Amino acid sequence: MKHIFIIFLLFFGIIATAQNKKYNSEDLSITPLIDGTLIVPEVTGKLSLAIIIGGSGPTDRNGNQQMVVNNSLKFLAEGIYEKGIASFRYDKRIVKQMKRGSVNEKNIRFDDFIDDAIAILNYFKKDARFSKIYIIGHSQGSLVGMVAAQQGADGFVSIAGAGQAIDAVIVDQLAQQAPGLADNARSSFDDLRANGVANNYSPGLASIFRKDIQPFIYTWMKYDPKIEISKLTIPVLIINGDKDIQVQVSEAELLKNAKPDAQFEIIPKMNHVLKEIEGNDLENSKSYNIYNLPIVPELITIVSDFMKK
Repeated sequence: MKHIFIIFLLFFGIIATAQNKKYNSEDLSITPLIDGTLIVPEVTGKLSLAIIIGGSGPTDRNGNQQMVVNNSLKFLAEGIYEKGIASFRYDKRIVKQMKRGSVNEKNIRFDDFIDDAIAILNYFKKDARFSKIYIIGHSQGSLVGMVAAQQGADGFVSIAGAGQAIDAVIVDQLAQQAPGLADNARSSFDDLRANGVANNYSPGLASIFRKDIQPFIYTWMKYDPKIEISKLTIPVLIINGDKDIQVQVSEAELLKNAKPDAQFEIIPKMNHVLKEIEGNDLENSKSYNIYNLPIVPELITIVSDFMKK
């Protein structure tokens, strides 16, 4: 069940942050719930801006959570900064709610994350410094980003994004890791989809189907990434690492099949948190909590080149 747990990396926790004053940065509040960091290279002329959206759980602007400090999104932002591209990365709304002590798990909806991303997109559309705005979505943020990008982004990048609705992803993982639970999970998801509630789930699936989280899962599973990415009429880049133990390359292939004109890149040795892995799953897992391990340079090059086309 290790990988299932990783997908649902805690709604709650203490967020670790890391800053680097080397970069021309500005902290911004876009809405009462959305705080982030804008970094803008000091170059002449108009710039492209990347809005970077993190994955599931209480992910902060740097890609970190409680006891999971790898600075993956921070390194991505800084890497494309060095290539002359501005970026805005932000704390998910539940980070601020947790700091205020106002988070209520049963009130969280997947659509909230989409609304936040659209609000950020609209905010920067009004900023004359930026000639083009791209959305980069990592993991869960891929689906959030591809829906938000339909509202007028100039390009979209999916990194480690699922190609199936979340219920299908979880059932597939269970079939490999805990096959005795897969059928019960499928029937429970079917109940949730049809009735808005699931009651007859196995105790072994309580972390997925507990009552307070069901409304969130229900709103998440309404979105099929294959359908959402096919709606995009802007340039699309799909990236996955072949060392990703959370999102298989086959998920990226589903996205590519749904969007045949997208650029498609599988990066050798890159894992889910964008780090280079030479060895086994133990090395892979340890990399989730190495704060100063750089991300794969090839990722920065591919993303930057795509945005500069």
